[in-house]
Amino acid sequence: MAEKRDYYEVLGIAKGASDDEIKKAYRKLAKKYHPDLNPGDKAAESKFKEVNEAYAVLSDPDKKTKYDQFGHAGVDENGGFGGGGFGGFGGFGGMDVDLGDIFGSFFGGASSTGASRRNGPQRGTDIEQTIQLTFEEAAKGTSLDLNISRYENCSVCGGSGAKKGTSPETCTACGGRGTVNTMKRTMLGMMQTTTTCSVCGGRGKIIKEKCASCSGTGQVRKTKKINIKIPAGIDHGQTLTLRGEGNRGKNGGPNGDVYVTVLIKPDKIFTRSGYDVYCVMPVTFIEATLGAEVEIATLHGKVKLKIPEGTQNGTSFRLRNEGIERLRGNGRGDQYVKIEIEVPKHLNSEQKKKLKEFGDLLGLENFQNKKSFMDKIKEKMKK
Repeated sequence: MAEKRDYYEVLGIAKGASDDEIKKAYRKLAKKYHPDLNPGDKAAESKFKEVNEAYAVLSDPDKKTKYDQFGHAGVDENGGFGGGGFGGFGGFGGMDVDLGDIFGSFFGGASSTGASRRNGPQRGTDIEQTIQLTFEEAAKGTSLDLNISRYENCSVCGGSGAKKGTSPETCTACGGRGTVNTMKRTMLGMMQTTTTCSVCGGRGKIIKEKCASCSGTGQVRKTKKINIKIPAGIDHGQTLTLRGEGNRGKNGGPNGDVYVTVLIKPDKIFTRSGYDVYCVMPVTFIEATLGAEVEIATLHGKVKLKIPEGTQNGTSFRLRNEGIERLRGNGRGDQYVKIEIEVPKHLNSEQKKKLKEFGDLLGLENFQNKKSFMDKIKEKMKK
């Protein structure tokens, strides 16, 4: 015969655990290994016996004291526990255990709850939709009409599902409860189980003559146009919630919601990061060299930007408050303009000649970065 495991180890608790900790551990394991939830599983059946044996000792103050002092030898009564034993799971040998509390969620609890939900008010389900906005619509805010296909209460039967002039009748099989109680023989003995009424499907009522408009469901699908306001500053992937605009509730339950996810189309000029806007401004070699005043597009109109003399490629300029409006109305972000110097292509011979003459006239002294780089190369080559 295999050596018995330590009872504390069986329940997964430390020696000296409180009564509440012992009971909590036992309930968890009893549910896990219960034979009715593991039909035909010999390993689970063995675990269930072991768990009950451990609890029978550790939940009894006298037996627990003897076990803590002498181990299994202190509580071994030739393999039995008060005569009840565990044979056939007929009893728990005098343990004060509320089986309804421990197994309630498995025997009747879930079915009863499900049936009561079908009888009582039910919240309507939510609806998810997506919309596409332009960059400017998202930045400045807009409003648009959204067509929502949703379930609404049937106007013909008023949501009852019964033919006009008739009403649903109370199910005689379950007395309107939606559930029926039956006795079931288990390894623990006879136990009462609660199941959904098969006659009414848990609704507690029978519809003998169904409404032709909704086929007895009490609801019909309709499309409703809703005007929604898009707040300025909303970003790609953010979601708007339309409370109570989803599918209608049943039996007086609240309506579901509509979740509208915003997708923003890419813009030809602007990109964004948070509430800041970014764009690239091409300028000519001459403008960057001599300086210039250029016209820049923003979300709020055109503005003048002064390009200082000698501006380098990649330089960024900040336009304060020309970005996107913040969702909570705390001003705007900024706009950043990155300068991109465009090098001329396809020069004719005369242009090339003049440009070379100009380059010779400038000399290397006017190109500090290149001069520094060339000096580093010369130094390196000397080594």
